Amino acid sequence: MVEGKARIACSGIAVAPVFEVKDAGLELEKIIAGSVERELAAFEQAVDVARSQLTALIDSLPADSEAAEIMEMHLMMADDPDLLDPVRKLIGNGGISAVAAMLKAGTEQAEEFKSLDDPYMQARSADILDVSRRIACAAAGVEYQPALSARSIIVADDLTPSQTVGFKREFIAGIVLRHGTMNSHAAILARNMGVPSLIEATELAAGLSGKILAVDAVNGRYYVEPDNETLRHLQEIKNDWDKEQLKLLALRGKEAIAPCGHRILTAANIGSPDEIEFALDNDCEGVGLMRSEFLFIGRDDYPSEEEQYQAYARVASALNGRPLIIRTLDIGADKKCPYFNLPAEENPALGLRALRICLTRPELFKIQLRSICRAAARGKIRLMLPMVISITEIQKTKALLQECAQELSLEGKEYVLPPVGIMIETPAAAVLSATLAKEVDFFSIGTNDLMQYTCAIDRQNPRLEPFYDPHHPAVLELIRQTAVNAHQAGIFVGICGEMASDPVLTDLFIEFGIDELSVSPSRILALRHRILNSHAHCLNERPSNCNF
Repeated sequence: MVEGKARIACSGIAVAPVFEVKDAGLELEKIIAGSVERELAAFEQAVDVARSQLTALIDSLPADSEAAEIMEMHLMMADDPDLLDPVRKLIGNGGISAVAAMLKAGTEQAEEFKSLDDPYMQARSADILDVSRRIACAAAGVEYQPALSARSIIVADDLTPSQTVGFKREFIAGIVLRHGTMNSHAAILARNMGVPSLIEATELAAGLSGKILAVDAVNGRYYVEPDNETLRHLQEIKNDWDKEQLKLLALRGKEAIAPCGHRILTAANIGSPDEIEFALDNDCEGVGLMRSEFLFIGRDDYPSEEEQYQAYARVASALNGRPLIIRTLDIGADKKCPYFNLPAEENPALGLRALRICLTRPELFKIQLRSICRAAARGKIRLMLPMVISITEIQKTKALLQECAQELSLEGKEYVLPPVGIMIETPAAAVLSATLAKEVDFFSIGTNDLMQYTCAIDRQNPRLEPFYDPHHPAVLELIRQTAVNAHQAGIFVGICGEMASDPVLTDLFIEFGIDELSVSPSRILALRHRILNSHAHCLNERPSNCNF
C-alpha cells in the first residue's frame, strides 16, 4: 500500500479503480508544417470541429446548469479574436503548423492569466488551455476526450473543464489531480457534482490505471491498493462524515444567529457570474464580494457598458433580492492588462492600482459606475471601492456617481444609485475608519491585503511562510477597531478575506460584532454551523439604525 497527502477540493470518501487521463499526445516534432494556405485552412477547419464538439457537449448538459454555462464560455473562446488571431498571425509568418501555432498562442495567453495574483483569474488559464488544446487536437486528428464507461476514480496531472463535464457523472467515483487549483472550473464542477476530490497530489505516481485507489477527501489523503484495515477505517470516516453533512444540509434556510443573539449574514465570494449558481446551491444569503476584474482581463480593449451591465444584472437577478456587493475594478501593474498601458513599477502592490487607476481615468470609471447603477435597478446591489486610504477618494467617486445619475436620467435609462461602501484593506483606512464611516454606507474588511500591508509581508512569497501569521494581533486589533467605528457610525461591517472562513476566528468575529462573513461558497454551511454553536458573546452590538 502506498499513501500520500493532498489538498481537499471537495470532501468525501471514495474507493474505486483508477481511470488515468493522460495527455492527448500531440507529438509536435512529427507534425510537418505545410504551406501557409494549407495550415490556415487546417486551422479554420479545426476551429469549426471544436465548435461542433462544444455545441454537442452543451446540448447534452442540463439547460442553465453551471456546466453548460462554462461550456458556453468555451464556445465563445473558440470564436474569440484575442485567442484566434495570434494563431493566424503565427501561421501567416510561415514555417509553423496549425497545431503548433494554436498551442503556442494558447499557452502564451494562459501564462498571462496564470501570472495574475487573483486566484479566479489564475484559474481561467485552464479554460484557455482547454479550448486551445481541443482545437489543436482537432487539427492533428487526435481524440481529445477519453471515454469513461465504468465507475472509476479519475487521476490526472490536471483535468480540463470540458473533460470534467464530458465524463458521465454516474461513472465518476472521485477525482485526484497532481496539480490543479481550488478555483479551477474542474474543482468547481467537482464540488457541484459532489465528487470527492483531491488536488496537489504531487507525489502520486503515474501508471495507476486499473489499480484500486482510496480517496480520503476528509483528511486530505489517498491510498493506492489499500489494505483491509485501511478500508475499514475509511468506512468509519465516511459514516461520520455523512452524519455531519446531514447536519449541515439541515441548516439550509436558517439564519446564522449565535446563541448570544448576534446575527451574521453568511455570504459568498464569487469571481464571475458563472459562480452564482454554486453560491446559491450552498445557500448563500447574498454575495459579499463580486470581483469585476474578469470583465477586463484577457482581452485587447475595454468592456462596454452594456457588457458590464449584463454581467452584473445577471447575478443581481439570480440572487432574487439578496444583497450583491460589487467591487469596482481592482487591477494594477502586477495584473497584465496591456491595453491599459500601465507603466512598469518596482513595487506594484504599492503602486497605481484599483481605485487609484479609476480616479485617474474618470471616463473609464464612469462606464463601470453607469453599468452598476443600471444593474442596481434589477436587484439589491451595493458598490464597494477597493484600496481606499482617504476621504477624498470617496468624495470624488460620489461626485462621479452623481454625474452618471444625471446622464442616465437625461438618456431615459432606468437606474438606482446604490449604497457605497469601501474595503478596509490598508492600515490607513483602518486607522481612519471612524472618519471614513461618516462618508459611506458599509465597510468590508479585506483581510488578505490588510495582513500584507500591516505586517509588510508578501503573502505570495513562499519563503516568508515562517513569518506569516494570519492571526497577527495587530491585524486583529485593526479589525476590532474598524467594527467598533462602523457601528458607532450606524453602518454595517463585513469581512470578505480569507480570515472570514478561519474556524479559529469565528468566535472572535462574533465578539467584535461583525455583521457579515463572506467566504467561498463551499464553506458557507460549515461557517453557519460554527456561528450557531458558538459560545462567544458579542461585545459590539449592531445599532438599531444600522442598514443591515
